[in-house]
Amino acid sequence: MEELMKTNTKFILLIAASALAAIAATRISAASKPQAKSGVDRLYVIDCGDGSGPDESRWTPGANVGIPVGFPGHCYLIHHTQGWFLWDTGVDDAVAKLPHHELVLHEWGPGTGPIWRKPITLAAQLEEIHVKPSDIKLMAVSHSHPDHAGNIEMFPNTLMLVQRVEYEWAGSRQDTVAFNKNHPVKLVDGDYDIFGDGSLVLLSTPGHTPGHQSLLVRLPKTGPVILSGDVAHFQTSFDHRYVPSNNWNKQASLESMDKIAAILAKEHAQLWINHDQAQSDAQKKLPAFYE
Repeated sequence: MEELMKTNTKFILLIAASALAAIAATRISAASKPQAKSGVDRLYVIDCGDGSGPDESRWTPGANVGIPVGFPGHCYLIHHTQGWFLWDTGVDDAVAKLPHHELVLHEWGPGTGPIWRKPITLAAQLEEIHVKPSDIKLMAVSHSHPDHAGNIEMFPNTLMLVQRVEYEWAGSRQDTVAFNKNHPVKLVDGDYDIFGDGSLVLLSTPGHTPGHQSLLVRLPKTGPVILSGDVAHFQTSFDHRYVPSNNWNKQASLESMDKIAAILAKEHAQLWINHDQAQSDAQKKLPAFYE
């Protein structure tokens, strides 16, 4: 009987040891398993307009009152293994043909500004790197303001990703562009992983407009970058949580800035602010690119 008990005990210990070894092996395997490789390999920063306004405090209430301000506008062309993706389309290329290559927009009512200049077109810059509008597989705009959505119809057959609430709201104010209902569109509700590999993720960031969205880009060498649209207009706006008076909703704007801040911390990401002049001056522009 004693020998039988010893044999059973050894057997039980052997099974337990085998089970623990299997669990450990599983954990080691899971920990060492590499994350899915990002399908993104290039990101181009494109000059898509040059803006200016007479009073910075329109964008930074209570700060820098009466001080003129300049701000760039950008589009971003991203190459993914599944095709080209365009983020924002900038000021309408037709502005380049106007006197002085400039147009006054209507953010606070007709003719109130800011002034946007377009000395070089989006079309010309794409041609410089031998990309045709028909080569763009997917596109998205952060929101429906004309300095971000001015050239959508340069890509009439490209599927556009837009938040459903923005699609329905666009055109309701004098400072927005109404979307062409004949343009191919995929309506999105909230955050959305575009290619399913985590390389390009739409982030719902309402506030500036009802369906404003930002874009998380995971670049293999540069690392994660957030293209923030107009979540904040300048770095100081983000740092001090300034909300322009003409934003659609102040509380939503603050919550979206907090959401972006949390993702920046979690991802150890860079924040690329579309209209920040100092940041723009430090960035390399097309034909150079980020990897």
